[in-house]
Amino acid sequence: MGIRARDVSKIVGDPPTRVIDELSLDIRDGEFVALTGRSGSGKSTLLYLLSSLDSVSAGRVELDGKDLSRISEDELHRFRNEKMGFVFQFHYLIAELTALENVLFPARRTGQHEARAPRARLLLDTFGLSGKHGRLPRQLSGGEQQRVAIARALIMEPRYLFADEPTGALDSASGEIVLKILREANMKSGTTIVLVTHDPDFAALAGRQIHLADGRVVA
Repeated sequence: MGIRARDVSKIVGDPPTRVIDELSLDIRDGEFVALTGRSGSGKSTLLYLLSSLDSVSAGRVELDGKDLSRISEDELHRFRNEKMGFVFQFHYLIAELTALENVLFPARRTGQHEARAPRARLLLDTFGLSGKHGRLPRQLSGGEQQRVAIARALIMEPRYLFADEPTGALDSASGEIVLKILREANMKSGTTIVLVTHDPDFAALAGRQIHLADGRVVA
C-alpha cells in the first residue's frame, strides 16, 4: 500500500513558520526514494512526518493503509517496531552494548532476540563486521558504527526504512558502503526506503528523487 501524504502541512515556532506547505505525494511499496533539497527546504521534517516520528499540523499521512492520526499510541509503537526501521546521521548505538547486542535491541523489546540472533550475525557479517560482533561502539570506526545501526534497523525485516542523512558524518568511502547496503536491502528484500540526502551522487542511487524547496515538491 506504500506511503501517501495528502495536503500535509507542518507549522512550527512563534511566530509560526510553515515548514511543509500543503504537500501531497505517493511512495509505492518497494520504492527507493531520495528526498533532496537545500538546507531548510523541509526534507528532514517531511521524513519525520512520513515516518510517524512527528505529527502533521494539517492534512494526513497514510502508511500501509493506516491513517497515522487515527491509530492508538500502542498500535503505532507496535507498528514502528515490527514494520519500520530508522537510520539517522548519528548512529545512536548504546555504549554499554556490543555490536551484536545493539543490533538485537529492537528484537529484545518483543522477546524475539534469541530467534533473531542468527539473522543479526548474518547482517553483521554481510556488512563487513565479522569478528567484531563483541566489540563496543567505541571500539568501532564511524563507518562501522553506522553499519551496525543499519543492521539494527533491518533486524526486524521492516517493510519501511527511513534514513535521515545516514552518510552525513562519514567519509566518502564509508558513505558509499552505507548506500550500497541500503540499495541491496531495497533490491533483495523489497524494503521501501525513504532517504534524505544533500549529496547528488547518493541521491542518484535511488530509484526516484523528490526535490523540495520551501516545503513543497518542485521536481
